[in-house]
Amino acid sequence: MKQIPEALAAHLAGRATTLARVWLVTRADGVRLGFTDHDQSLSVDGVTCQPQEGLEASLDQSGPDLAVGGGEVSGALSTSGLRDVDLELGLWDGAEVAIWQVNWADVTQALLLRRARIGEVSRKGQAFTAELRSLSHALDVAKGRVFSNQCDADLGDARCGIDLSDPAYHASPLVVAMSDPSQLSVSGLEGFESGWFSGGVLKVLDGDFAGFHTEIADHRVSPLTGQVDLALWQAPPGLVAPGTGLHVTAGCDRCLATCSEKFSNHLNFRGFPHMPGNDFVLSYPQRNSGENDGSPLRG
Repeated sequence: MKQIPEALAAHLAGRATTLARVWLVTRADGVRLGFTDHDQSLSVDGVTCQPQEGLEASLDQSGPDLAVGGGEVSGALSTSGLRDVDLELGLWDGAEVAIWQVNWADVTQALLLRRARIGEVSRKGQAFTAELRSLSHALDVAKGRVFSNQCDADLGDARCGIDLSDPAYHASPLVVAMSDPSQLSVSGLEGFESGWFSGGVLKVLDGDFAGFHTEIADHRVSPLTGQVDLALWQAPPGLVAPGTGLHVTAGCDRCLATCSEKFSNHLNFRGFPHMPGNDFVLSYPQRNSGENDGSPLRG
């Protein structure tokens, strides 16, 4: 049960109230921004909260159990901190939100209603809608290891052991042209075979979209011209200018053959490549068939 500060409780017990809702947002890059549905700026928890005309919040949904509650905030992109490019760069993904009820006539009278995180953000023109997920959403995330034929380590982490600072596994190409919203022609990768960076990560180092990163869907080298193209799973927020610096890391499809042949790292493979599949489990024993007759699966 929330304890309402005495001063705020006395204000709420009065015949008239001067209340406003405040949202304090801490983005992925550490920047703190504040917004309010009041018509003037309010200072709460050391953050100046900008008035947002047209900012609307849906009814918060929560219950006594661990079901994921939440709500939505919708409004218009403006110069007060909500920039389209920041949304595209992922700076708002998973941002922490603190929702306060304050007395705008005396902001020291404030009550923290709840904490949440920003989930899916959708846009239509200059309008946006941000989903607010309660903290119990973290309990929906799968934890622990999964028995699978594929490796469950992330390339370059402690369990994998690959050193991504090795020049064989990373490079810093330059953009030559952007032939498609999600495809870049680059220079500086001529020493790498086609597909080497497929499944890897691309990060923009400078220019208007510095910090943007996405997974590389395909790395292709033309056998005729030698032109190198990188197809991206997520398109950059806009046109990436020629000469823009990039950083790319090699990709891994989590298969044993790739781990062995590409990285010579099969001793650290974290999957179960010899585990029988569903077809084996559902098949019937057959004597002398060589498939499910009780003989060893691996010689």
